Amino acid sequence: MQKVLSIDGGGIRGIIPAMVLAEIERRTGKRIAEMFDLVAGTSTGGILALGVTKPGQDGKPEYSAKKLIDLYETEGGKIFSMPVWHRIHSGWGLVEEKYPSEGIEEVAKEYFGDVHLAQALKEVLVTAYEIEKRGPWFFKRRHALDPAQGFDPFMRDVARATSAAPTYFEPIQLKVSSLGNRAFIDGGVHSNNPAMCAYVEARKIHPEENDFLVVSLGTGEPTREMPYEEVKGWGLALWAQPILNVVFDGVSDTVDYQLKELLSTEEGDARRYYRFQTVLDIGKDDMDDASRTNIAALKTKAKEIISKNDAILNSLCAQLVA
Repeated sequence: MQKVLSIDGGGIRGIIPAMVLAEIERRTGKRIAEMFDLVAGTSTGGILALGVTKPGQDGKPEYSAKKLIDLYETEGGKIFSMPVWHRIHSGWGLVEEKYPSEGIEEVAKEYFGDVHLAQALKEVLVTAYEIEKRGPWFFKRRHALDPAQGFDPFMRDVARATSAAPTYFEPIQLKVSSLGNRAFIDGGVHSNNPAMCAYVEARKIHPEENDFLVVSLGTGEPTREMPYEEVKGWGLALWAQPILNVVFDGVSDTVDYQLKELLSTEEGDARRYYRFQTVLDIGKDDMDDASRTNIAALKTKAKEIISKNDAILNSLCAQLVA
């Protein structure tokens, strides 16, 4: 059986899947990289995918999922920091990206150092979108390991590329071997829920395999209403950031439907597809609200997922260690 983990994008809301992963590690006594054959992620999910597969000096996973929860609690304020000078220069995010890139780049450097993608402990797929030649881009460990590809980026650069959400952070430009420079933005514009991409990648790597287990973790479904009377008069400036949530949420739900159909099982058979998601009926669905109050609300929602899915989590953990 090939075991696949996929983690949605969602900015600071990534603390939700991080807590679910920490619970899986607690129940199994194993690290995520020890239980899954491929880990995929978009944006904040891409950062988590890289985090759980980053090797330490002993060759074992450096970070537990519990440690990665700290990334959101202690570093969220640095990532989503808008200094006064930037606030004025960017017109409060209207004429330039909302946040300077220094914060997220410092955190990526701190967590990933000079480790390359090829050093990941398991197969990794992290999404981005290349804006110069215009198309989806997938950072893959197997490509980084291939000398013919000639492109083995630093994990920190992959983390920066996948999380460069339009209007929030500026794109990042990387030299891609003989292809020259390429510029990347957040993979959420095409695959905020990368579970289908991950499933296809796993099948491509193992064409002879028929038994797949896919675990997909969401970052919470937005509930903020968009009343017609309010929205009908919006122009470019007012639509810019809300449209991201609309696109990201719609894409995620569509992929969930597809995988439920593709990986359905008969009653009594072991499940082949798990999706852990919640509705953000408390806290904010903003991707950049790193306030203590909002992080506490997001943690409450993660605990709710865990408590409501206790038996399902036990079944999944049994499959993961089998």
